[in-house]
Amino acid sequence: MTSQPPPRLAEALRRRGWLISAWPWRALAYLVSTVPIAGLLAVGLLVIGAPLLAAANALLQHGRPPGVALVLFLAVGSLTLLALAPIVSYPVAVIERWRLGLVDNRPLAASPWPGLVARYRSAATWREVAYLFWLGGFVPVAYWVFLLLVLLDVGMITSPWLAGDAEPVVIWRPIESTGEAIPYAIVAVLLLPVFCYAAGLLAATQAAVARWALAWPVDAAALREVARSRTRLVGAYEAERRRIERDLHDGAQPRLTSLTLQLGLARLDVPEDSPAARPLAVAHDQARGLMVMLRQLVHGIRPQSLTDLGLAGAASELADAATIPVAVHADLAGELPEIVETTAYFVVSEALGNVARHAGATHAEVRLSRAGGDLVVEVADDGRGGADPIRGTGLTGLADRIAAVDGRLLLSSPPGGPTLVRVELPCRR
Repeated sequence: MTSQPPPRLAEALRRRGWLISAWPWRALAYLVSTVPIAGLLAVGLLVIGAPLLAAANALLQHGRPPGVALVLFLAVGSLTLLALAPIVSYPVAVIERWRLGLVDNRPLAASPWPGLVARYRSAATWREVAYLFWLGGFVPVAYWVFLLLVLLDVGMITSPWLAGDAEPVVIWRPIESTGEAIPYAIVAVLLLPVFCYAAGLLAATQAAVARWALAWPVDAAALREVARSRTRLVGAYEAERRRIERDLHDGAQPRLTSLTLQLGLARLDVPEDSPAARPLAVAHDQARGLMVMLRQLVHGIRPQSLTDLGLAGAASELADAATIPVAVHADLAGELPEIVETTAYFVVSEALGNVARHAGATHAEVRLSRAGGDLVVEVADDGRGGADPIRGTGLTGLADRIAAVDGRLLLSSPPGGPTLVRVELPCRR
């Protein structure tokens, strides 16, 4: 597939050259900016959590229940925490969505303020509250463990310089000489890339939890209505195209043909030395040019070969007109929806045009088949490869045309070739 910049840290970690890219710095910025937020939340949770732990310890260690004052404090504190959590989680969620852009380029919709009462009744709000507790409870513990491991590694690296002092350096055992410390320092230096990847993994895990917790649910009913609306618009657009084609083919084209014929007959009746001969010849040539242009317009709306021969025959006609040998393999059972057939034709036409203009290929192949409820169109060539939608070559417009009928475009074009364009078009009627 074409090489695209990774949109998020989790994908960047799997790429070569991660350590020399900007992603480690983005991960570090995400981790460092987490510290003050998680620290404040951790302090707030400790205000409630410390008395709760003291009460649990008293009950487990000494077998005596907590006092009335402590129970009352815990009850009031817990109710206050639950009452304030949906309100506190709102600004925290706003900041976290903004910070998520440091390690994840994919957009995340902002949560609207639905009102105070509706805020308490929303399931998405309580997901944000759960993230609040996760950010103030689990994240500080994970960061402390990671920080201790980093400090241990730094201590091992600096141990050869510190081992000569009067007091021995203690890592997990006392080190009294520089020679004894050098192996530890070497291992610690080798572990530095591991810690870089571990920091990236920690940031990626936190970002994944944040995206899951802070993504507001999609309105499924609205999404279905958008899909149905798009289908209706595409159908209406295709019907209008066909109406224009019929009007041009059955109305304007015959009249222009008749006009061209009349001008040709008039040229035969007018002597060549007549003053009207030249203007008449110019008008006749322009009328013939308009006929060619109109024929091309009609062909661009829906090719006549597609109507007369079907998709397989029209693809064979495109292959015959190509500048390189093109083999067509068609295995189509049953009729295809008109819009799918038209889209598939333009896919083949555009793909073969790209092969002729950019690929430098000596041979191409077109495969048409049915897979389940989809029409699969594949165009392969043995050219130089390197096709990329970002650089144009008509692939972006082709992808938009395919997306309009809920299709999918897949492209494999490594440098040096070969190139394969695969399009899957659903054949729902």
